[in-house]
Amino acid sequence: MTESYLDIPRLLERLHRRFLDILQAQLSAAGFNDVSPVQVFLMLDIGEEEISLQELINRGNYLRSNALHNIKKLVESGHFEQTRSPNDRRAVRIKLTPRARDICAVIRRDLKTMDEELRGRDERPDELITAIKALRQLERNWGEYLRYGLE
Repeated sequence: MTESYLDIPRLLERLHRRFLDILQAQLSAAGFNDVSPVQVFLMLDIGEEEISLQELINRGNYLRSNALHNIKKLVESGHFEQTRSPNDRRAVRIKLTPRARDICAVIRRDLKTMDEELRGRDERPDELITAIKALRQLERNWGEYLRYGLE
């Protein structure tokens, strides 16, 4: 079982990198060369909402420094609109611009198409749902271990 525990983070990291490669290919094919795959993740996590920077960082479980760097770049490039709270000038809220919403729509469409194609080839699509449930359970278990330790 120990080897399995070591394999899980390695596999997840490789899957994450591979998925970023897929996003990069989709961005290039659609002609969106002004954003990175990581920035697209930020955009997809915001969706149609206007949220605080902290909400976005927590929602996507991003490293704060990396997220702030990418958010700054997305504001500068016109993909995010940023507003400050009238009550607390330190509090910043962000939302997508129309250009960013267009990028998200294309990426979501392409991912849906890819999902449909893969499900059409897969003889056992329920295995993916089972894998997701297992990973979520593992995340909860490891989180509880960190909070409470072994009993």
